Amino acid sequence: MIRERLQSVRERIRDAAARAGRDPAGVHLVAVTKGHPRAAVEAALSLGLHDIGESRVQEAQAKQAGLAGGDARWHMLGHLQRNKARSAASLFDVIHSLDSAALASALERHRLERHRVGGAEPLPVLIEVELTGIASRSGVNAAAAADLLSGLRGLPHLSPVGLMTVAPPGPSAAVRACFARLRDLRDRLRQSHGLSLPELSMGMSGDFEIAVEEGATTIRLGTVLFGDLSAAGP
Repeated sequence: MIRERLQSVRERIRDAAARAGRDPAGVHLVAVTKGHPRAAVEAALSLGLHDIGESRVQEAQAKQAGLAGGDARWHMLGHLQRNKARSAASLFDVIHSLDSAALASALERHRLERHRVGGAEPLPVLIEVELTGIASRSGVNAAAAADLLSGLRGLPHLSPVGLMTVAPPGPSAAVRACFARLRDLRDRLRQSHGLSLPELSMGMSGDFEIAVEEGATTIRLGTVLFGDLSAAGP
């Protein structure tokens, strides 16, 4: 079942990339296994999906502990509290949800510890930008994103690689506008900060084709691959 869903997703990515005049190879798929059993991670790895997305530190830790082999690259997608920074700096290969200077400082401190012990490379981070005005959502606004990016200059064990956002619910025009705004912000920050910022993490199961058309380099897909969470096992 997952194999067939993945084939369909890849076809949809190719079609969306073609509409935008893009190479589909420039779009990377993160398989979002949050809320699904460890078997979902194992299935993803068996199909060549090595980028695995989770939203909770404890859930990722439990899945990693029981995973038999596999060359997974773990992505932290959800809101990250400072008191989880030590674990996150060890468990995850990429953080998509950096949203404060305090969190950045905590991640820097714990990544430095890992560097001293085992020579860990700088941790790739994406700044989460909130563009919808929905009060309950995490993320920073465009102005704060620029300030946060400036602050990362003094944190050598974090590597800013791009921006992440979650589109609003509603019509496709609003979704497209959100993704276009993130791309435009990234382009402005490239100029103002002199950084390449190659990554745009945007697009989920319901809107990833629009995201690809608007320049996403990473899309985060769960339901379209693994089915609805209500049907997931323990």
